[in-house]
Amino acid sequence: MSKWAFLGSGEFEPWHDEVDRRLAGGGSGTVLVAPTASAHEGEETFDAWATKGLEHYERLGMPVRSLPLRTREDAARDDMVAALDDASLIFFSGGNPWRLAEALRGTPFWDRLTDRLAEGMAYAGCSAGVACLSERTFDSDSDDMDQIFKPGIGHIRGVLFAPHWDMVDTWIPGARAFIASSVGERETLIGIDERTAMVGDGRAWVVEGAGGIHVLRSGGWTEHRRGAVFDLPLV
Repeated sequence: MSKWAFLGSGEFEPWHDEVDRRLAGGGSGTVLVAPTASAHEGEETFDAWATKGLEHYERLGMPVRSLPLRTREDAARDDMVAALDDASLIFFSGGNPWRLAEALRGTPFWDRLTDRLAEGMAYAGCSAGVACLSERTFDSDSDDMDQIFKPGIGHIRGVLFAPHWDMVDTWIPGARAFIASSVGERETLIGIDERTAMVGDGRAWVVEGAGGIHVLRSGGWTEHRRGAVFDLPLV
């Protein structure tokens, strides 16, 4: 059975300890921490996220390693692909969703990752680690809202993920309305508040954390808060 966790922000913090335990529950393998989405920000930032992830899972008593996966070239390396073989959970932390999608799409690493997901490995992503999964995603380095949408990985189709949903208007006034207006008739927008997660099997979900999950579908909004269970087939 698939196991997924989509976080709006706040990776490697105590608020999602129980989410991590459930995702890796029953698995004897390693947790892989992948700060790939931040690689373009430099080694100091990349290493900081890797260290934070290692410390988080070590505190939980879980075997963990960080992946030095920065580029498409890295995603073609045999050793990088082989790291997936005995993993129980992979966690992609935040950064630029489009850059993460560009590093992974169509690579041997991503192909093997999808095979492992089918075998029961869990996937967790925060911010960019969520937004990269859909057919289109965000180039968070763009200053032009008209140029912000770029191709995603396309693993989850007909969906646009919007992490940091409760904060985006404070960064760019009107951003939420702009994003919502871009959603097509057959597309679903999923806004994920900061320090909030939707956790499930790809069809049924439960909300964890401080905020809400906001779903725009067929022209109407629904909102789900902590402890809420809802159906939304994605994968």
